[in-house]
Amino acid sequence: MEKFSAFRDPGTGIQPFLRPIPPSGSEWLAAAVSPIGYALGAVKTVLVLALALLYVVLVQGVCLLFLPVPSLHKAVTYVLTAVLSRLALLLVGLYWIPVEAVQRRRGRPAPINETWNPRAGDLIVSNWASWVEILWLAFRFNPIFVLPVCETLAIPLPEKGASSLISRTPGRRTGTGSAAISSPSTRAPTSRVPIIGFRRVSLLSLIALTGRPPVPEDSLTTKPETLEAIRSKADRPVVVFPECTTSNARALLRFAEVFGDIKLPVSKFKVFLMCVRYDPPTTFAPTLSHSIPSGLLNPLPHIFRLASALAPLTVSIRLLAPSEAPSSGSFLLSEFLTGGDYPDPLAECCAALIAQIGRFKRVELGWEDKVAFLRLYRGKSGR
Repeated sequence: MEKFSAFRDPGTGIQPFLRPIPPSGSEWLAAAVSPIGYALGAVKTVLVLALALLYVVLVQGVCLLFLPVPSLHKAVTYVLTAVLSRLALLLVGLYWIPVEAVQRRRGRPAPINETWNPRAGDLIVSNWASWVEILWLAFRFNPIFVLPVCETLAIPLPEKGASSLISRTPGRRTGTGSAAISSPSTRAPTSRVPIIGFRRVSLLSLIALTGRPPVPEDSLTTKPETLEAIRSKADRPVVVFPECTTSNARALLRFAEVFGDIKLPVSKFKVFLMCVRYDPPTTFAPTLSHSIPSGLLNPLPHIFRLASALAPLTVSIRLLAPSEAPSSGSFLLSEFLTGGDYPDPLAECCAALIAQIGRFKRVELGWEDKVAFLRLYRGKSGR
């Protein structure tokens, strides 16, 4: 859409926020079978809501009885969370989710006896495009989820056509193809806003907040914690989404400086990197990405759209071999940081690795630009 062309990345020409739409063709057939899809979607959505209610009753209610025995409580909540999360994914149409352990360099032999097994206090770092990966992570690891807390959401908007110095350009600038889409109407990426801490959130809370920007500090009743404080007390792995909001899965957003000045390679804990890829939408299969949150009961309308699909939905998950992660003893920092100032070297390395294993283009737009985009999308531009 032309009015959102200002939110194309100036380096790659990619618009990372708008919802992908299927190619034209076969609309008449989709309209003819839509009553079947809507009926099926309504039934499935009700069942998903029933699973959410069951999760609240069992995991957040009945399981509290097992708190005096921490190991038993952890085991029971893990099993219940895994079963309910996988059933929810099954209901929306994800019957099979392929998971692939990958190497950073193609053609390298696979490591022997290497397992992807995050433990308590380890970090799982991933890109973020939907609530689907949240449910998958809950199904596999029952981790602790955290959300960033920002200094403010009162972000000044750059003027149209403003230029800015970009010391590191993740996208290509060949002047051809998609890289040539940049035009005078393209806005410069918004300056970074500090992430001052994190807060723990439940599984259902994180799903409900999918697509939204970080929470500003002045809206909280409690003081945010540092990531290290949360990690050091964690009895499970901790999931971090450094993009701090969702994209439309077409590119990797600018990573916020969420880790601080952690020395590399990381030695106090393990860092596990993964990426999620979604296929483009088709006439009968809507996009799984959820970049624009619903105004009411987010993300229930998106769940209904997926549950109404009459074609199988596809998602693929790639896990980077731990021997190539930033916490590996053989990790070479010089392969990723070659000059320039990097206030958060771990975030930069994670972004480079996730982009590489997911074959994503990196864009200079970040969650701050998503705030401006949502203002325009909702018709509440700050200008």
